[in-house]
Amino acid sequence: MAVYVYSKTAGRMVDKSTGEPMVDPAAPYVPVVPLAIVPDIEPYQSPVTGEVISGRRAKRADLDRHNCIDAGDLPSATGGKLKNRAFAEKRGLTHMLKEGA
Repeated sequence: MAVYVYSKTAGRMVDKSTGEPMVDPAAPYVPVVPLAIVPDIEPYQSPVTGEVISGRRAKRADLDRHNCIDAGDLPSATGGKLKNRAFAEKRGLTHMLKEGA
């Protein structure tokens, strides 16, 4: 049975003895890449109570406890559409323009 290790130079999982990339038998030509680990959030001071919030779990608990929501969860005022035609055209984003903009 093969033993696989992560190779920084190859950027993927490889066979420890041969150096061959690990492949999924269902898709033999696609190399298997390990999952990325997302680090926890940096501690911050709660704007409501002033206590230090350290971690995502504490953030969710603090938001729930004070009946708040994360500003990132608020809906966009334009529904994800752009209003500035010059900005959109310069970047090739005319498909994202709000109707009537």
